[in-house]
Amino acid sequence: MYKNVLQSIAGIELYPLISFFIFFIFFLGLLLYVVVANRQHISTMSQLPLHDNDTLQAHTEPDALC
Repeated sequence: MYKNVLQSIAGIELYPLISFFIFFIFFLGLLLYVVVANRQHISTMSQLPLHDNDTLQAHTEPDALC
């Protein structure tokens, strides 16, 4: 039943391609972000759950969290 409903929609074959390209572009962008990201920023963010606010502010620059 569902197969017949989907076949009757004009241009339905474009939707899987569009969703694949969105998926591919998102993960390509995420990979690019990981490769280009500032190592100090990543280190600071990884330490956030382990420190309270006073120790974190003493060890980082003011614009390091932006």
